[in-house]
Parts: sequence; C-alpha cells; structure tokens
Amino acid sequence: MARPIRLEFPDAIYHVTTRGNEGADIFVDDQDRQLFLTVLGEVVSRSGWIVHAYVLMNNHYHILLETPNSNLSRGMRQLNGVYTQRFNSLHGSTGRVFQGRFKAVLVERAHALLELCRYIVLNPLRSKAVKNISRYRWSSYRATAGEVQAPTWLSTGWILAHFGRSSNVAQRKYAEFVEAGIGLASPLSKVKSQILLGSAGFVKKMKQRLLGKADSRRDKKRPGRPVLGTLFPLKVRNEKTQRNEAIRRAYQKFGYTMAEIADAAQVHFSTVSKVIKLGEQAG
Repeated sequence: MARPIRLEFPDAIYHVTTRGNEGADIFVDDQDRQLFLTVLGEVVSRSGWIVHAYVLMNNHYHILLETPNSNLSRGMRQLNGVYTQRFNSLHGSTGRVFQGRFKAVLVERAHALLELCRYIVLNPLRSKAVKNISRYRWSSYRATAGEVQAPTWLSTGWILAHFGRSSNVAQRKYAEFVEAGIGLASPLSKVKSQILLGSAGFVKKMKQRLLGKADSRRDKKRPGRPVLGTLFPLKVRNEKTQRNEAIRRAYQKFGYTMAEIADAAQVHFSTVSKVIKLGEQAG
C-alpha cells in the first residue's frame, strides 16, 4: 500500500501516533516519559501547536493536536528527533527509537474530536495497564478532569467548554463522558483513505485537496527520476556509507528535498542536513 500524502494547512487537527522501532518500547521508565513530555512542551512552544489530549504507552504514544501554523511534519521531526537524541544520550545507546514515519489522521473538528480525546486517554484501560484511569499518570486525563494541574502546553479549554461554564461542573461531566466511553468502538475505525476522519462532506473536500497535492508533486518530478524509496532499501539504510551516498545522490542528482529524504531513509532531518553539508564541503 502506498504511503498516504501529508495534507497540511493552518488550523488543521490531527491524531498522531508513532511506534517504537520493530515494536520495541520507547520508554524504559518514568524518567523517559517525563523527558518526552519535556520535549513535547518545547516543540509546542516553538511551533505554536495546540495539544488537546495525549497518552504515553510503553511502545507508542498518541497526541491530538492542532497546527495554527501548518507545520505538522516539521514539529514531528523535532519531537521524535530530539527525543531520540536525548534518549540515546541518557541510556548510552545509538540508532533509531521510532519505527519510520509517524502516522497522522486529519480530523474534522465538529465530527469526532471529542470522541478521539476520550479514546486516547482510555488507552491504559484497554491495555489493562491500570484498572482506574485516574491512577495513570502519563495522559492528559487527570489534568483535564481537574485532578492535577495541567502543564502549560496542554490546552483543556476546548474540551471542557463542551461540558459547562463552571470549571468544577465541566471537569466532572468530562470525567463522566470518558467513563461512558469504556468499551465503545474506536472512532479510528471510521478513518477513510488512511488519513481522513470526519463527515462525508469533509472527506470529499480533503480528497480534492489530496488530489491537487498529488498533481503538484507529479508536476515537480524530473523525467527519469527514480522513486525515492528505491534509493533506500533496507540494506542501504543499515549500512552508513551506502546510506550517506544515497542521501547525497537523492539531493544533488535527483532534487528531492531534505525532508523527503529523511522520511525515506528513516533518519532525522538533521542527519540528512549534516551528510549533505559534509558532501558539499568535500566536493
């Protein structure tokens, strides 16, 4: 199945998730979880993202976020890249922490946003990590329900506005809403075209945007240029010298962007930038 095209525009809302490389845990302990939240807060501050809900599981995470500045991919490269660097430094390890490309579903605000917020924070119950959702520290549930102070980068106002004007009433009704969702089917089961969640009208409109972006990409392709993924088979990705040569060819000969190359090579954007810079200096 072909990788879906990223669709980014101001004020878009996404459910994003990334899993550990080869299914491995991305958090060894609570220190790692706190480290990830620190990095997330830094990215929110720089990017202007609005985070509505999140949960950290052992080998993946979920975030529901809004992008006023149309910068999802850039922010995600920072989030996963900086966390990987700090994780490896902390544990004396090397290599990838995350499994390739992050997954993002574009969400219609009026259609499924509340249900997604609920689905995200219920993950620890579904996985049987806890029996009481209030006992799970690593999600937005407790802050939104008023049980703990919310971090400065978490926005609870939009959710709580649906449940009452008084904070106490809204928080109580939010908790009841979440509890009522236990056992319900995932709203993600209604995703269309791998990346769209919303009404029929929303899906149709976004598909038109996707087609326009695909046409634009085709117009930019050079005659005879190879598909980027063919330059980075597993053997090449796993051998540093071959990988770096493929990065330079993709950029200098075939005109792919650094961001596109980073996705295909499954490395951080800064790695691609460094390889290309060193190549230019040597050449």
